[in-house]
Amino acid sequence: METLVKPLTTLGKVSDLKSGIANFYDESSELWESMWGEHMHHGFYPKGAPVKSNQQAQIDMIEETLKVAGVTQAKKMVDVGCGIGGSSRYISRKFGCTANGITLSPKQAARANVLSKEQGLGDKLQFQVGDALAQPFEDGVFDLVWSMESGEHMPDKKKFVSELARVCAPGGTVIVVTWCHRVLGPGEAALREDEAALLDRINEAYYLPDWCSVADYQRLFEAQGLTDIQTRDWSQEVSPFWGAVIATALTSEGLAGLAKAGWTTIKGALVMPLMAEGFRRGLIKFNLISGRKPPQ
Repeated sequence: METLVKPLTTLGKVSDLKSGIANFYDESSELWESMWGEHMHHGFYPKGAPVKSNQQAQIDMIEETLKVAGVTQAKKMVDVGCGIGGSSRYISRKFGCTANGITLSPKQAARANVLSKEQGLGDKLQFQVGDALAQPFEDGVFDLVWSMESGEHMPDKKKFVSELARVCAPGGTVIVVTWCHRVLGPGEAALREDEAALLDRINEAYYLPDWCSVADYQRLFEAQGLTDIQTRDWSQEVSPFWGAVIATALTSEGLAGLAKAGWTTIKGALVMPLMAEGFRRGLIKFNLISGRKPPQ
């Protein structure tokens, strides 16, 4: 299938990665919000758990992430790749903290500010256009550094983790939840050709650079001096997600929304089955990695 969709995923592709990412989310975020709500990330569906709504599964993803990272309080958080601010608003209500969020999408930043004001959090939350690889913040100002499904867009993973660690306050926590490829086995220098081809089609539609593994992230966290590093593979726990997204896209409302949103969003919908296939093959992994910045 990846061969069949290549002419479509490459059609109309913006060559500049940052511009492509901004345009993708400018175009698609309104449709996503109308269909799924304010949280623009996977849901958590543990095996054997009672049936729940997709929106509850997304909230459970936030809760499970905080639990694994050992976060029980926060005073000031940064939401790196904030979408329309769903994580920031949820965590602010939970802990009473302030939050700053950055995204490459002007429409996302504006919508995040509007929603926060409407929900009575306008005095505690602020969202702006910003680059995760050159964050517009001073060193060591956030005790919770949060990145929920934005790391896959980062072309320089080393710089990404370096910036997360830089803005983290001593004693604070850095959390990355992201798409990864599988950990390479002994003697493997790279993914197989068929695996790389599948990821290439996904990259073209979603404006993603090269992927890395959770083992790569762990090495980057260690290189920044972060401690108490935790990792999780939640690929099974998120496995129902893409089927649910595909089903939503195929409803009359979803199809009408895709047509209205435009070609970039339609390309994203076309590769949804490839995401599902990648998870099925064990190629795509949904990983968490967290660490603490040592106190001074």
